[in-house]
Amino acid sequence: MSLPDQTPNPRFRRARGLVLAGLLLSVAAVSACTVRPLYSDPGTGIGAQAGHAEGLNAIAIKPVKTRYAQQVRNNLIFGLNGGAGQPADSLYSLSLSVRSRVTKAAIIQRVTEDEPTAGTLTLTSNYTLTDNKTGKIVATGKREVSSSFDYSRQEYASLRAIRDAEDRAARELAEMLRLALASDLVKHGS
Repeated sequence: MSLPDQTPNPRFRRARGLVLAGLLLSVAAVSACTVRPLYSDPGTGIGAQAGHAEGLNAIAIKPVKTRYAQQVRNNLIFGLNGGAGQPADSLYSLSLSVRSRVTKAAIIQRVTEDEPTAGTLTLTSNYTLTDNKTGKIVATGKREVSSSFDYSRQEYASLRAIRDAEDRAARELAEMLRLALASDLVKHGS
C-alpha cells in the first residue's frame, strides 16, 4: 500500500491563501478598534473619575413639583455628583418634567369580585440641558421607565405598593437620565 500523492490541488492552495489573507486583514482591522469607558480620559486611561469634573458634576438640576419627580431629582443629583450635592457654580442647568401613569395590568377573577391584582406604574421624563454661559440648549430628550406592583385587598397596602413602585422607577429613571446626559455631553464636546 502506498500513500496518496501529497501535492495539494491548485484550487486548494488558492483557497487556503485567501483564507489566510482574510484572517490577517481581520486581525489588523480588529487591532485598530479601541474600546474605552464613556467617562474615561484618553490621556490617563483612568476610568469614571478622570475627565468627569467638567461634565456630569457641573450640572445643576432645577426644582420639581411632585413627590416622584423629587425622587428622580434626588437620585440624579446623587448619581451625577457622587453624593456631594448640587454644584455651587454649574456650567449646565437641567430642567426636568416627570409624569406618572398607573395602569391595571392583569385582572384575575376572584370568587366574589372582579378587581385588578397587578398594575404597572410608568414614569416619563422630558429633560432639557442648557449651557449656562451661552443660554443655548445642549440637549433634549425623553426617557420612560415602568415598574410593576401588586394590588392588595387592603387599600393601604395597595397605596404602599404604588409608592414602592414609584421609588423603584425613580431610581431606574435617574440612572437612565444620567447615562443620557453623559452621552449628550460627549456629543456636545464637553
